[in-house]
Amino acid sequence: MNLPGPGLRTRLRTAAALALLPLAALTACGSGGGTPVVAGAQASPAPADDPVAGVRAVDSIAALLPAAVRKAGTLRVGGSVGSPPSAYYPNGQDKPPAGQDIDIAEAVAKVLGVKLERQDASFETILPALGSGKYDFGTGNFGVTAERLKTIDFVTYINDGQGFGVRTGNTTLTTQVSDLTQLCGLTIGTGAGTTFEKTLTAQKDVCAAAGKKPYEVKVFSETGAVTTALQQGRIDVVMSTINGLRHQAAQPAAQTTFLGEYHRLDVGFAFKKGSPLTPAFQAAVNELIKDGTYARILKKWGTNASAIDASRINPAEHT
Repeated sequence: MNLPGPGLRTRLRTAAALALLPLAALTACGSGGGTPVVAGAQASPAPADDPVAGVRAVDSIAALLPAAVRKAGTLRVGGSVGSPPSAYYPNGQDKPPAGQDIDIAEAVAKVLGVKLERQDASFETILPALGSGKYDFGTGNFGVTAERLKTIDFVTYINDGQGFGVRTGNTTLTTQVSDLTQLCGLTIGTGAGTTFEKTLTAQKDVCAAAGKKPYEVKVFSETGAVTTALQQGRIDVVMSTINGLRHQAAQPAAQTTFLGEYHRLDVGFAFKKGSPLTPAFQAAVNELIKDGTYARILKKWGTNASAIDASRINPAEHT
């Protein structure tokens, strides 16, 4: 698949900024009636500390890379940029992306003694492109699922998962979602090609089985579009990452409320099936855990609760 052109990259940056930006001068009409959406601030700038700066190459781990990669000294990564804390454009400006995924990938590359050639791409295009050899690996808060494991190899680096959020003040849904029948009759927004879309689609019959009106799923290609739809009342609830929703709810301007965890998933770097890179990446992540860099990165982005004790290759999906 083709890389996004300049126009799409600009739209992705704009969408990332909008992920935490309630639209000014709009009136959102939710199921509870019209509620004015207050103007907010742009996505927050990246924290100033740099836990990756001191990371050095570890020869014994770099030796696990294929000889051709060591000689080339570079790896191509296809990265999805959405919203904090995973990966986003600070302040929506035309600057390199920042986030937890960016820092961990850069730290791994330093341990391996290679440089990253980063190409920003939309989330749903990255995994299919791995098989063609367009990228050596991909990042995008990719959850490890049984379905994905059929065609993709993963090296885990964090434990995140699925959660729900609503617009603050919307009383349609006020409790943690533990069963999808709680969503019957509501309109749910989520990202294209995500585990969230897969989960909602696979269980779309639960409401009919319970004798209730089915829920409707609206899929968006851009993270900012989901949040905007929520704020405008075009959807009732968002299904997204636990860490992303928790981070967003902590920003007063976002006016969203996190409804808790629904399902935990391991998250990992993604590779084409049978990639020779996975042992080196696993060893590099474990080195970062051992030397404390990993903990400092998670502290920087406020995701300590999602830390893992050790990286794994292709773990089974959490049930």
